Amino acid sequence: MTPDPSSVETGSCMLELSQGSGEGALSSRASQTTPSSAWPALAVIPARGGSKRLPGKNVRSFHGKPAMAWTIEAALQSELFQQVVVSTDDAQVADLARQHGAEVPFLREPALADDHTPVSLVTLDALKRLDPQAGRFAFVAQLMPNCPLRNAEDIRRSFQQFAGSGTDSQLSVTRYAWFNPWWAMTQDAAHHLAPLFADKLAQRSQDLPAVFCPTGAIWWIKAEVLRLERSFYVGNRTGWEISWCHAADIDTAEDWELAELLHTAQERLPAAV
Repeated sequence: MTPDPSSVETGSCMLELSQGSGEGALSSRASQTTPSSAWPALAVIPARGGSKRLPGKNVRSFHGKPAMAWTIEAALQSELFQQVVVSTDDAQVADLARQHGAEVPFLREPALADDHTPVSLVTLDALKRLDPQAGRFAFVAQLMPNCPLRNAEDIRRSFQQFAGSGTDSQLSVTRYAWFNPWWAMTQDAAHHLAPLFADKLAQRSQDLPAVFCPTGAIWWIKAEVLRLERSFYVGNRTGWEISWCHAADIDTAEDWELAELLHTAQERLPAAV
């Protein structure tokens, strides 16, 4: 399906980069965002010290700053949050987070810093610690630190949709781009292929419905719902579409290289057009 070029979220990545997505674009739309004083919101950035696939990715330098610093700064610049908190089990991560403006009021318990604990429980832990009486925050945003290309304007726009939707939670999603997931196949040991959606193979890509992939860039939830459901995957949830060039989740060395290329393009293209 051809994206709607009139929408920044669904339009061409290169068109968006050529128009700019930095502070100039951000400030030009600042008046569209509801002030944080009217919306008591908490930002939680889960950044544990361990990473099996890409060790040290949260503190590794990404274009001159620790990778997680881009998320911290985007949250602060959005001016939506009463608190921007990093939840970590690691002293080095905590120190760097504070240097870049985040609060680290506690170190995460080891039981919440393993490879199996859902990240939603980490965010819930932070909410309960910071608001034990459930009277401070109405909304919680979970911002993954391995998404350095998401910016303050993305956070603002996502909140505008969430606040106006009446839904309980909202996940950032991005369209599948280069490869059509409707044509996905499995392959056995003998290399035989079996389609996952056999009825879609004969259809043209432009005739198939758009399919979206969740990205950890910006997840919103009502605080009371997170306390009750302990998850963002609740029945009454919606998606906010983020451009794929802002959506990158860095988990591997290949992801890192792609994110660096996209960041470089964001810096260079506006000056070249």
